[in-house]
Amino acid sequence: MWANFLSLFRILLFLCFTVFIFCKSSLSHAQQSLGDSSKTIKKSLYQNIRGKVVDKQTQYPIVGAIVTITSLNPMKGTTTDLDGDFKISEVSIGRHFIKVTYLGYTEQVFSNLLVTAGKELIVNFELEEQVVQNQEVIVTAEKDKTKPNNEMAAVSARSFTIEETSRYSGSLNDPARMAMNFAGVSGTSDARNDIIIRGNSPLGLLWRLEGIDIPSPNHFGAYGTTGGPIGMLNNNVLSNSDFLTSAFPANYGNALSGVFDLKMRKGNLEKREYLAQIGFNGLEFGLEGPFSKKSKASYLANYRYSTLGLFKMIGISFGTSALPQYQDLNFKIDLPINQKNKISIFGLGGISNVRVDGNLTDSTDLYSDRGYNQSFNTGMGVVGLNHVFFFNPSASLKTSLAGSLSTAIATQDSIPQDENGRFFPSDASGKFIGEAKVLYRSTFKQYKYTFNQSLNYKLSSKNFFSIGYFADIYSFSLTDSILRNKSQFFTLRDFTGASMLIRSYAQWQHKFTEHITLNTGLQYQYFAFNATQAIEPRIGFKYQLLANQFLNFGYGLHSQLQPFQIYFKETPIGQGTSGYFRSNKDLEFVRSHQFVLGYDYLFSKNMRLKLETYYQYIFNAAVERKSSSYSMLNAGADFGIPSPDNLINNGKGENYGIELTLERFYHAGYYFLITNSIFNSLYTGSDGVQRGTGFNNNHILNVLAGKEFKINTRFTISLDFKIAWAGGRRYTPIDIEKSRLLNQEVRIENKAYEGQFQDYFRPDVKLSFRWNGKKITQELYFDVQNVINRKNPFTEKYSIEKKQIIVVNQLGIFPVLQYRVTF
Repeated sequence: MWANFLSLFRILLFLCFTVFIFCKSSLSHAQQSLGDSSKTIKKSLYQNIRGKVVDKQTQYPIVGAIVTITSLNPMKGTTTDLDGDFKISEVSIGRHFIKVTYLGYTEQVFSNLLVTAGKELIVNFELEEQVVQNQEVIVTAEKDKTKPNNEMAAVSARSFTIEETSRYSGSLNDPARMAMNFAGVSGTSDARNDIIIRGNSPLGLLWRLEGIDIPSPNHFGAYGTTGGPIGMLNNNVLSNSDFLTSAFPANYGNALSGVFDLKMRKGNLEKREYLAQIGFNGLEFGLEGPFSKKSKASYLANYRYSTLGLFKMIGISFGTSALPQYQDLNFKIDLPINQKNKISIFGLGGISNVRVDGNLTDSTDLYSDRGYNQSFNTGMGVVGLNHVFFFNPSASLKTSLAGSLSTAIATQDSIPQDENGRFFPSDASGKFIGEAKVLYRSTFKQYKYTFNQSLNYKLSSKNFFSIGYFADIYSFSLTDSILRNKSQFFTLRDFTGASMLIRSYAQWQHKFTEHITLNTGLQYQYFAFNATQAIEPRIGFKYQLLANQFLNFGYGLHSQLQPFQIYFKETPIGQGTSGYFRSNKDLEFVRSHQFVLGYDYLFSKNMRLKLETYYQYIFNAAVERKSSSYSMLNAGADFGIPSPDNLINNGKGENYGIELTLERFYHAGYYFLITNSIFNSLYTGSDGVQRGTGFNNNHILNVLAGKEFKINTRFTISLDFKIAWAGGRRYTPIDIEKSRLLNQEVRIENKAYEGQFQDYFRPDVKLSFRWNGKKITQELYFDVQNVINRKNPFTEKYSIEKKQIIVVNQLGIFPVLQYRVTF
């Protein structure tokens, strides 16, 4: 207890010192500015707003659209140029409303856009063409802040902004952790950012960046998983992006649970801008600007290096005695050739490593086990090129080329222990001084080369058609082996080779009227390694009942490959014959029928209620050939994927539930978001017994709210909080008697996931400061997660030393400080 108190005291002392320096600096600058001339004051309180206006379906620039800032008195405005670009100069800092109008298109309004002194505000508009034209009718649409960029998504989809990734308490500027606040998403792990949607395994998530499917963009993520402790994606380079959770459109494939469709913003076209930031996620530097003043080519880059060493120095625990190291880079280059040809180059990459000494680890470590020396090195990188050619304002062809690399190298050595759990040999203090025994080695490398083309054609204001394909060529080098029977090494995988995944799709949108829309589509997949294939129909329907009420329906048949290392698992031939064979090579796609029914009610332009109910039937899940409770539907939320052999596609699963979202968008200085999910997630293994999955929490409730206090024209303070309450994590009970007899942990496999810990409960509080100076904006926030230091159970382990079961808790009180400056 005293150790926790001392750590908290150090943290508070560090916070007070930082806030004092920040406020002293801000006050000094403010006093200096008050003594300046009126001309200097004017420049320090104003900024520019720029952006682009395009057709939502074709992405073709709209020339001559009228852009007006309605929150100014008098109002200021301009029109878009031949490239659809606009610029409004000398806009006062603060929050503003912008309206865009164009004949034949639905008028659009963006509200509460934040203008700061340190960076120009970039706002892009996508206008929808009206179905009924040549009539004296004006349709105004307050920008639906949750409406996805992908217009083919009729249900279970929403967009999110950069501001949301940094606004919500506990999100740590991570899009994945931010999404855990949405309905249907489980966030009951403090150690990782795995996205568990509606009881599905996180393996079912698809990450897409700039139109290209990418490996998991997370540090310390095991090969084949989709999450990790720390994300590589930097929210400072992202634009408005989509998050989809069921029955998604036909242009998404090889995914079962959801999609993160991420977009990167363009760099500033007119001037160079800088960013510096330090916090839990690392020390960051950002740079953007034009290549020259004569062209509209721009660049954007952000580099980050880990700072967890600083947190450890002031006594903050992040769940392990080890010190993780990582760094990453995000960039995008835009090269518009002319009005018909546009090229962009983007990239994302990161490396990470950590070593855990088993003699320094105790039984409560979140990431490792006592008695095992472990090292883990991961890397991920992707570089892509997009070219868009407009045949005319109604038709375009997008061509993409990309290459990606994903690596994971792991080692595990066991430290000898006696029957009482003591290391030997060891010195007088009990520290191990001998040589650890090699237990496991793995080196996984995957290269992927992607070629993608999509043709978009708007036949009329009522009909839009899209067709495309993805060709993914994979090159693998997967090797690992493990020590069994105390003296013999067994090969788990030893594969070097290549394969291909081909996907094609077609989708059509028809608007019967302004109030009725039908989306249909078809996806086809073919995996060359074992010649397995899948055809997937998709359908979405949107009906506007009244001006403020909407009814939505969606259906999709979705298919996904197993994690690649599963296909290459080696099985001993046995029966006196040496050698191995791949018993999992013929596994087919796991498949899921998904049905969603939704209802939206708008209380006002700033508040809405959304209800969704869903049912998912999963079949062809991978289970063991022998009778057992195992299923791949439970894999993926850990630092590795189980690798059983002799798997067959006989497993089944069901997910069903109801979700509620009550949301007030930021307006008049405050916002709130309440999401509630009640669900059941079931699976059936090869033993024929239906059980709850490892992700069957049954209920999730999130309550978020925040208030912004404007002290003066330059200084703002914000207070945000979050409460997360969910059903406890599921686990398979430990057989304590067998564990003691064998001196190792033994689980009761026929009671898989029958155990459930107490409910997960975590309140977070965040205090933020923002100060605008002369061409500079400084921001400081202090985010305290689990402010009441509640002990939420994470898992249970068998302690050889104590001869008993130990419950490992998640992170206790976890304060995060971040300072950011843009100029």
